[in-house]
Amino acid sequence: MATATTDASTTLKPEAKETGIVSPIKLAHVVLRTSRMPELMAWYKVVLNAKVSHESENIAFLAYDDEHHRIAFVSIPNLGPQPSGIVGVHHFAFTYASLKDLLGNYVRLRDLGIEPTWPINHGPTTSIYYTDPDGNQVELQVDNYDTVEESGEFMATDAFSINPIGVDFDPDEILRRLEAGEDETALKRRPSSGPRDVDTIRLR
Repeated sequence: MATATTDASTTLKPEAKETGIVSPIKLAHVVLRTSRMPELMAWYKVVLNAKVSHESENIAFLAYDDEHHRIAFVSIPNLGPQPSGIVGVHHFAFTYASLKDLLGNYVRLRDLGIEPTWPINHGPTTSIYYTDPDGNQVELQVDNYDTVEESGEFMATDAFSINPIGVDFDPDEILRRLEAGEDETALKRRPSSGPRDVDTIRLR
């Protein structure tokens, strides 16, 4: 439902100009089917600090930035719970500007009784996962490097090859260290680790 009018020809990457193939300029929104639209909407409004763009009995839209909507809900009666062990979306992610912002939101949600299901430093990002009322996984993250190129360089290292999943962390401990004055850039660097089984993420 995006209505962006950006002229793609003005934003083409060099390789796109050579091939004539145009990529999207951004990921616009996620749409969820649910039989509990009021409950799901309330959860996302709190977690993302989002506002209602439109709401009716059957469909609703939430926004939290300059996009007209980032999350939408379609109400369908009598949907069953999500079964495990089937194909589908594993999670979707939202990025914060700083570790301070990410952890500040963690504290806000924690104090409202919304607890994370998996805090992990993936390497390219420091991430805190949550599970919404319908069982969808939501990743709230901050980039650990200043540029995409630096993140790509880390992903090309032996350390990432050995452990592409990440290292779990305690948000309260990282927050304590941040508030004590430790450098945010240093706190975002992933600690050394050995191999980690990919089932860690498969089973979530």
